[in-house]
Amino acid sequence: MTRQMHLAAQYLAAAGISFIEKKDDDSHTNLGFSITDKKMTTHQLSKNGDVLALQYSQFALEWTSKHFTDSLPLDGVIHDNVLNWISTTAIKANIKKKYQYSFHYELPYPLPAKEYAFTLTNQSKLEELVNYRILAQQVLDSFLKSNQLKSDIRIWPHHFDLGAFAQLNDSSEIAIGIGLGIPDTLVNEYYFYISAYKGHEGLVTNGFSSLTKGKWYNNGFKGALLPISNIDKSTALLFFNEALNQYKTTQ
Repeated sequence: MTRQMHLAAQYLAAAGISFIEKKDDDSHTNLGFSITDKKMTTHQLSKNGDVLALQYSQFALEWTSKHFTDSLPLDGVIHDNVLNWISTTAIKANIKKKYQYSFHYELPYPLPAKEYAFTLTNQSKLEELVNYRILAQQVLDSFLKSNQLKSDIRIWPHHFDLGAFAQLNDSSEIAIGIGLGIPDTLVNEYYFYISAYKGHEGLVTNGFSSLTKGKWYNNGFKGALLPISNIDKSTALLFFNEALNQYKTTQ
C-alpha cells in the first residue's frame, strides 16, 4: 500500500507542477497533511481555492473548490482514467493550464502504464500508514514548537517523506532536517530521522553519545534514525530532543 499511495501522490505533485508557479526549491510540488481529514493536499491550484487531495481512509482522490467538490475512488481504476478525471475536473474548475503528468525526478519504481490499476489490497494496512502520518505530524509540530523552531511540515513527493527544515536559534549556524521516512535501503520500515547541516554539508556524528532510542549513522546518511514500530509520541520526542542536544553540545 505504501507503493500505491506513493504513486497516487504523484497525481497531486503533477497538479502542482502543472498549475502552480514554479519555485526554485520545488516547494510548489510538496503536499500538506490533514490529521482531521486523513488526507494529503496540494497547495491551492487557483484563485478559486481549488485543491487536489489524496484521502487515505477512502483510498480516493478529492477535488475541492469554492464552487464544487468531486471525488474519484481509486480501487480498480486504471491510470489513464485517473488522468482523464483530473484533466476534466480541472477544466470544470476553469483552470486554463493543461494538466501534465510529467516529472523532473525519478521514483524508486516505474511510473504506472496506461492500464495500471490501483487496488485496495489491505484496508488495515492503509489505516496503519495514515496513523504513522498522524503521529509524525503531531511529533514534528510539537518538537518545533517546544524548541521555538520555525518550519512548514510538508510531504515531498519524490521521497514521500513528511519533513521539516529549520535553522537553530543560536550562533551555531546549524540547520536541522527532521521527518518521517518510508522504508528504503536505510530501514525496512517507516522511521523517524534527524540530520544537521552547516551550509550544504551534513555534520558527522562520530563520537556522539548513544541515544536512549534510535541510532546514529555516519556512512552515507549522517544523522540519527528511529524505526517507528512500537513508538509513541513521547518516545519520538525523546529521540528528537536527545539528538538535537547532541548537535548543540558537540559542535
